[in-house]
Amino acid sequence: MHKMKWLYPGMRVKRWLALLVLGVFAIATGLILIWTAPFCLRCEERILAWVEALELHPLMFGGLLIILGGLFLAVAIRNGIRSVVGAIRPSDVPNLVDHVYKTRNLQKGLHIVTIGGGTGLATMLRGLKEYSSNITAIVTVADDGGSSGRIRDDLGILPPGDIRNTLIALADTEPLMENLFQYRFDWGEGLKGHSFGNLFIAAMTDITGDFEESIRAFSKVLAVRGKVLPSTLEAVRLGAVYGDGSTMMGESSLPQKNKQIKRVFLEPANARALPEAIQAILHADVVVVGPGSLYTSIIPNLLIPGFVDALAETTALRIFVCNVMTQPGETDGYTASDHVNGLLSHVGTQSILDCVVVNKATISAAQTKKYAREGAHPVPVDLGGLEKLGFQVHQGDLLDRMDLVRHDSRKLAAEIMLLASAHGKHKNGERAM
Repeated sequence: MHKMKWLYPGMRVKRWLALLVLGVFAIATGLILIWTAPFCLRCEERILAWVEALELHPLMFGGLLIILGGLFLAVAIRNGIRSVVGAIRPSDVPNLVDHVYKTRNLQKGLHIVTIGGGTGLATMLRGLKEYSSNITAIVTVADDGGSSGRIRDDLGILPPGDIRNTLIALADTEPLMENLFQYRFDWGEGLKGHSFGNLFIAAMTDITGDFEESIRAFSKVLAVRGKVLPSTLEAVRLGAVYGDGSTMMGESSLPQKNKQIKRVFLEPANARALPEAIQAILHADVVVVGPGSLYTSIIPNLLIPGFVDALAETTALRIFVCNVMTQPGETDGYTASDHVNGLLSHVGTQSILDCVVVNKATISAAQTKKYAREGAHPVPVDLGGLEKLGFQVHQGDLLDRMDLVRHDSRKLAAEIMLLASAHGKHKNGERAM
């Protein structure tokens, strides 16, 4: 059955088999024409005389030669291909035909654009990459904390942390490579707290002189399915205005206990959007906003001029994925409609979304108590509030049943693809096998 899969639609193998047959036919025809030349006729007479001397029937001997020649040809082609494939096949691919079939199907997948940052985006991408390799992840570069913040301050380059996590989420590589690029030093003067992946991107930026090129190099190393783009190449800082009128600068400092964020803003406010990111939105089949930190991962991308206009103009299905839990100091007490309203209040229009995806599964009592101690609570799904906003609302069991309360990457990706199919976005209707 695996052998027959080479003949499945989309494998791009049948055309070459047909060309091979045509080539053999052309060679045979040419040989027949040449064989009618006087010199070849004399050779034919000698061969026939030799066959008769051995008391062999000419037709039987000719058929035997054809069978033997075909066998030699098949063995040569089979072992030649096997030799080449054995040298270039990835070590973690047990079955080449399944690998090629999956890759070809992913290449025909929907053009999906995701907008956000942080662990929420990375979680979703791990599921979406099983449906398409035409994914463009647009990531915020406003981070100024931890290893990313230190690299930003010390080396003057864009913070690589969210981009690193997104690249790894889209990677199709061995677990050891993922562990390497996620490794965080807990020792060494100057190294402690740094992620190896962040240092790699910083080093590649210095070597190439270009942050975008360093991302492309990282993508090649990790065999990334799709592309990861920063929303801007300018050094932007995120600030917040709170309900009491006070302000704060710096993404990592914005969540404040007992303070409610009223709005966030970027400096400079006129930062230029990456043109490739805008084009990806305009030509997408599906655009997914979130999940992730509402004020520090999602909205900062949309504050950059050009993004809102592109979302309003695109013909793609535009989906907002609401978080499962509230975030202390950022979305305390928020319902699902509060998340959507918080987003819309920053962009000034409702024409950037078509539907909202929310989780309807409940978490355990133990998880509720655990997260409550940290100030986080399940986001209430207020259907009435969401429906008043005029968006389609889709509910589903999207929870990961592990200790951490977060989206299940496979469930969320399946829900998104189901919505896409329902809205006529089905270039590749089946999941890659």
